[in-house]
Amino acid sequence: MPSKKKVLIVDDEEDILTYLSTLLEDNGYDTLLARDGLEARKQVETNLPDLITLDISMPEKSGIKFYRDMKANDQWKKIPIIIVTGISEDFKKFISTRPQVPPPEGYLSKPINQKEILELVRKFIS
Repeated sequence: MPSKKKVLIVDDEEDILTYLSTLLEDNGYDTLLARDGLEARKQVETNLPDLITLDISMPEKSGIKFYRDMKANDQWKKIPIIIVTGISEDFKKFISTRPQVPPPEGYLSKPINQKEILELVRKFIS
């Protein structure tokens, strides 16, 4: 039996971590949790997820810095990242036009639409 795909959920809001981990586990994925970019990096180093959902504004290491580090690392840049944030449409335009980093594989606004997040996750790691 193939092993379950691992999704790293990075968010500083406890209710978002709980919501996404429950939703993804109910749909057959294993989840890893991180509350900021530093914890997220440790999770990537030890557990190498198949996909990451990433909040942008967090304490410690921000989602932007973590995203930049991921896409600059040859070993990790292929891991799909779905940005899940309360930040506006302007941010989506901003991050998608940075020449230093490729745009994220997916982008969702909070409040999170269950169907949309599941479709994106399946699209990138089915």
